[in-house]
Amino acid sequence: MSFLSRAPAPAWPLAAPADDGPGNPWFSWRYVHDNAGELMDNLQQHASLTGRAVIIALVVALPLAVVAYWIKSLTGPILALSGVLYTIPSLALLALVAPAVGTTTDTSVLIALVLYALLVLVRNSLAGLTQVPGEVLDAAAGMGYGRFGRLWRIELPLALPGIITGLRLATVSTVALVTVGGIIGRGGLGDMILGGFRNNFYKAEIMTASLLTVALALVLDLLLAGLGRLLTPWTRGQRA
Repeated sequence: MSFLSRAPAPAWPLAAPADDGPGNPWFSWRYVHDNAGELMDNLQQHASLTGRAVIIALVVALPLAVVAYWIKSLTGPILALSGVLYTIPSLALLALVAPAVGTTTDTSVLIALVLYALLVLVRNSLAGLTQVPGEVLDAAAGMGYGRFGRLWRIELPLALPGIITGLRLATVSTVALVTVGGIIGRGGLGDMILGGFRNNFYKAEIMTASLLTVALALVLDLLLAGLGRLLTPWTRGQRA
C-alpha cells in the first residue's frame, strides 16, 4: 500500500474549476474571518516545521562543513552528496521517505526538508570558513591557538556572515517546500492550498494560504537578517 493511500481522503473530490463570478473571489475577508482559527493552526504548524527542519539541518551541516574545511579530500564528496540529495524532486523524495516512517507524524516531512536544506547550509558555511583571511589564521597560530580553539574563537565567528546567509536561504526555501507535505496532510498552509483545489478550485482558500506562506518567509528572512547584523557588528561599516 502506498503512502498516498494512507493520507486522509479529501472532503471534496477534484472537480472542474468554478466560474470566476462573485461566489468564488480570489480573496475574501469573510473567508479569513470565518476560518481564522484554522488559518492560525496551519500557520503555526508551517512555522514549526520550518524552524525544526532548519535547526536540525544546521546542526548536521556545520560539522560537515568543518570536516570539509579541515580535510580537503572530503570536500568534493560532501558537496556532491548534498548536491545529489538536493536534485531529487520533492514529491519523489517524500514518496521514498513516507512509507518507511509513516504519515501519522511530521517525521517524514522533516526528513525531506532537512535533506534539502543541507546543501545550502553546507556550501555557505564552507564558503564562510574558507574566506577567513590567512593572516588572521597565522596570527592565531602564533598566539598558540590549537585547531579547535582557532575554530571556536576565530574561524566560526568570522564565518558567521556566510553561515547567516545560508541560514536565510535555507529558511526561505524550506518555507516553500513545507507546502509539499500537504499531499500527506502534513504541510501546514500547503494543506489549505491543496484543499482549495479539492474544494472546486476555491480561490480564496488558495490565495489566502499562499499569501500567508509568502508573508511567513519574508518575516523569517527579516528576523534572520536582523540577527545577522546583531551577531556581526564589524560588517556594518563594510556594507556602508
